[in-house]
Amino acid sequence: MAQPRLSIVIPAYNEAKRIGDTLIKIHAYLMKQSGLSEIVVVDDGSTDRTADTVREHFPAVQVISYRPNRGKGHAVRTGMLAAKGEIRLFFDADSSTPIEELDNVFPHIGNGADVVIGSRMVAGADVLVHQRWIRERVGRFFNVVLLALGLTRMRDTQCGFKAFSARATDICFTRQTLERFSFDVEILCIAARHKLKVVEIPVHWINSPDTRVRMLRDAIPTLKELLAIRANLRAGKYD
Repeated sequence: MAQPRLSIVIPAYNEAKRIGDTLIKIHAYLMKQSGLSEIVVVDDGSTDRTADTVREHFPAVQVISYRPNRGKGHAVRTGMLAAKGEIRLFFDADSSTPIEELDNVFPHIGNGADVVIGSRMVAGADVLVHQRWIRERVGRFFNVVLLALGLTRMRDTQCGFKAFSARATDICFTRQTLERFSFDVEILCIAARHKLKVVEIPVHWINSPDTRVRMLRDAIPTLKELLAIRANLRAGKYD
């Protein structure tokens, strides 16, 4: 079978209610594109009918399912390494970033970018529905912490819309160690370590109120993970 031009990887945890709408939007977009494509849904230990919903209504979609829940980072790594596309996008199941933003990714990959990440923080971004003000303030503080730790200067590390070339996928995701929410930062640090060309592009974005992140609960574990990334960088574990 020929290599797909594009793979779309969707990490999903208890997304039975909205995964169908997301896949319909993606399918409609792909019908307008040239070249082969594939969709990979990674069911991250869901306790609802996420995997069954996809298999019953979207038989062409590859489903990877396992138990127990391992975390978004584990799901993304599993899907990205299973995907076969020349370009591999991981894409949040809530469609916070419209799939049409891929139109702005292809030119950058064509001009030599290894990684293209969606950003809500750079000029030209359009946040149509904002998070609660406290979450936005915490997000800005998170960026300050990243700078203080010397990890990355990217303005928005957490947007769930990131595209990688096949080569960049192999470099980044085979070295990834974190399985929870700080994995995005780790991946970008690995990319920088290997001098990959990373481009941050503005995207349209609509906040989903059903976020899995809980600020107070996740603050200390996230800080520990960021410190682990810095330690790994200093120890050469990503080389």
